[in-house]
Formats: sequence, structure tokens, C-alpha cells
Amino acid sequence: MSSSSSSIDPKSGYCPATKTFHSLRPPFPLPPLSEPHSAASYSLSSLLSITAQQQLLLQQLLLQQPALIDSSTSASLSFSDYVSRIHSLAHSLRSELGLKKGQVAFILSPTRIDVPILYLSLLSLGVVVSPSNPLSSASEISHQFSLSRPSVAFVVSAYAHKLPPSTPLTTVVIDSQRFQSFLLNKPPTTNALPLVLQPDPAAILYSSGTTGRVKGAVLSHRNFVALIAGYKHKNEELDHHPVGLFTVPLFHVFGFFMLLRSLALGQTTVLMGAGPFDFEGMLAAAERYRVTYIPSPRPWSWPWRSRSSSGGSTSPRSGTWRAEGRRWGRRCPRGSPPGFPTSRSFRDTG
Repeated sequence: MSSSSSSIDPKSGYCPATKTFHSLRPPFPLPPLSEPHSAASYSLSSLLSITAQQQLLLQQLLLQQPALIDSSTSASLSFSDYVSRIHSLAHSLRSELGLKKGQVAFILSPTRIDVPILYLSLLSLGVVVSPSNPLSSASEISHQFSLSRPSVAFVVSAYAHKLPPSTPLTTVVIDSQRFQSFLLNKPPTTNALPLVLQPDPAAILYSSGTTGRVKGAVLSHRNFVALIAGYKHKNEELDHHPVGLFTVPLFHVFGFFMLLRSLALGQTTVLMGAGPFDFEGMLAAAERYRVTYIPSPRPWSWPWRSRSSSGGSTSPRSGTWRAEGRRWGRRCPRGSPPGFPTSRSFRDTG
């Protein structure tokens, strides 16, 4: 930190001398910037970096707990299969499509179980991941193409017509047999991945367009590594296996990061499929899969109140449901919602 701590506002973290906001949280160790890490490799190494006392726990995690669950189809992947498919797809994208570090991959898909695998495979290759809202119009997507200039596009067949027809690029249909075969190709044992550095670009994410025309923001691998390192540092000991229900879209920065976080911390991710948000469906999925937390970019404790007052069922794992997301405003409800006296809400910055 270039400025003295005395010049930093203790409430906001703002330093007038550097015109920079600093974190008010206690510092935690980060890997040296010179160490090569992609967001994918750091997440995977965090999952597998264990002590001797944790060997049995890791074995149970890899063999017994699902890593990904699609609540709309009930399809699931174990941690072992998740990691295996990441490596298989990375090998296929490199050998079959010739993808190289620094190229941009545009992704147009609703939430589905193979999207996290695609993200992590591309990140491990140093390919810049650029996901878009599949509900965007063709003209909006054309504008996003002009911002990111992708070399390849991954798209679900239902949205393929939205891609700019005049743009020459390789197109891969995610719900095709070809792509599914990429997930199962066994990579050679000597399959060395490109050297990805932390300052290298990892993702181009798009604004929602509420403040003007859509803009693209570049995030580096270091951005994701630092966030994951922070969660690893404060990772709390739990008496249960964490299971997160993801209602936030995966093209959103919060959903994008939470995918990496859940893998790094060995947590199960339950994905809610495409379509309008279904609150009753969310509760049903939470009960079925024994969900312990729900990442959310905004507070939504009001549904708990309405659910409770209407005589709805209680939490399947009392005391562990929680909402995680950005900092709550002053008017947002505090404490536990009525009917859920032992639930916890976490205020965080996502």
C-alpha cells in the first residue's frame, strides 16, 4: 500500500492522496504475482491442496459428493468427473479447434451443467471467456462482438440465429454431439497446458446497458485468484457439506466468480435452469438437495417472510440457509426472517 494508513478513511477506505479505495478487511496472503496461475488452475489447486489429516475428507468429497447438479434435469457430476471433463474439454478445444492463449471465446447459453466445464477449460488454456445474456437481441450481441472480437463462439442451438452472420469465426453448438464428445476425449498424460500468468486477461463481461450502451469490462486471472484466496483465508469450519443453489445467471460477474469459489472450496453447486425465476421451484430445489446457502447479488429476505406467513415449509437444514451477496442497504431487513429464527444472512461484496 503506497499511502500511510493514517491517510485512509477508516469508514470508506478511500485515500485522497492516491484517489484509490482500499479494502478495510484484514490483509491475507496472495500468491506472488510472478507465479503462473490461471483462475482455473488456482481453483483446482485450492481444491486439491490438502494436509495429511484431510486425506479421508478429500477422498469422500471426490467420490461421494456431487460437484454440479442441474435442478431442472436432475443430472449431476461428481468432483472427479467435473475435473476430468475440464481437462478433456481443454485438450479437445486445443487439439480439435486449435484454440490458443489470448483468443476470445464468446459464449451464448442459458444456465446448464456443461457451462461451468466450458468456462474452466477455456480459462485453463488462457482463452478469454466472454459470456453474454442469451436474451440479448441480435443487435446487442453484434455490438458485443465489436467490443470483444471473438475468435470462436459457443452457443446453444436455440440462440445460434442471434450470432452476427457476417462475422467469420468458428462456431461450436454446445448441445451437439460434437461438443459432448469433446467432454469425453481422454487427454494424453503429457498434455501440457499453456503458461497463463496472473495479469493475463481472463474474462470480458458486459454491462447491463442501464447507463447507456453496453460496455465490456476485462477481468484478469489475478482478480479471480485474489477473490478465491480471500475466501480460502476466511473459510470457516462447518459441520455439514456446503451446498449452494445458484439462481444468479452464469454470465453475470457474481455467478461467474461463485462458480470458481465453489470449486476451490469443494462445495456442491446446484444450478437452476433457464427461464423466468420460479420462487416455489427454488424452494423445492433447496429442500430436495439440502441447500445450505443461496448466492444472491441483492437481498431478498422478503420471500422468506411471505413463505413463512403463508404456512410454507421450513428450512430442510435448520440454521444453515443463508443469502450471500453484495452489501445490503440501510433499509434492507436485518437479522433472521420470521419463521427462520436460526437462519443467517451474510453481507458481502460480490
